[in-house]
Amino acid sequence: MANSSDERKRRLTERDQAEKKLLANVWWPAVGHLDHLHPEYELTDMKGGKRFADFAYMPPLPLRLILEIDGFGPHWRDISRWKFADDLQRQNHLLIQGWHLLRFAYDDIDEKPRRCQQTLLMGLAKWGGMVGTEQQSLDVYERALLHLMQERWVELAPIEAENALGINWRTIARSLAALEEKGHIHAVPSPSGRRMRYRLQVKDLSEFV
Repeated sequence: MANSSDERKRRLTERDQAEKKLLANVWWPAVGHLDHLHPEYELTDMKGGKRFADFAYMPPLPLRLILEIDGFGPHWRDISRWKFADDLQRQNHLLIQGWHLLRFAYDDIDEKPRRCQQTLLMGLAKWGGMVGTEQQSLDVYERALLHLMQERWVELAPIEAENALGINWRTIARSLAALEEKGHIHAVPSPSGRRMRYRLQVKDLSEFV
């Protein structure tokens, strides 16, 4: 924190409940580690001004991801027209500068964490933000597929996973094969044997999701 601005130090000290809940309810259950995740990340906008993001995820890959939590409180209900426009401009600048952005409602983090976990995993999988380490048995694509299958609780075909997650077919096929090899799912061939669907193994998968 020695190189942080005074504002960043203040925000780090005053970390609110929303940011803690994002870590506890969404990030940690989905990803399983805090590597490359930076709280209250200081940014410079296109006009040279200082901005702050709730979290920035910057693995040693091309991916740069901003995570933000929005609460439906007085800040948003009573926001001025100037602040509303400034918030949109800030978001536009982030996207132009090459950042990806995920924004979560506080109520969803608190009441629907599994939906937030799946959104996070889908984003990481789509944008190539691999989160696995040598100690972890599942990579981000495999985690996203397990989330999808648990949510639907039906047999899943590769083309259905491709459409739902927006990941290319080869990655889907490779990840499904890896999940089958690790014992998390099993293949269910069609009567003709030409098409393959996949079904969850009946066991507790909570350690992965």
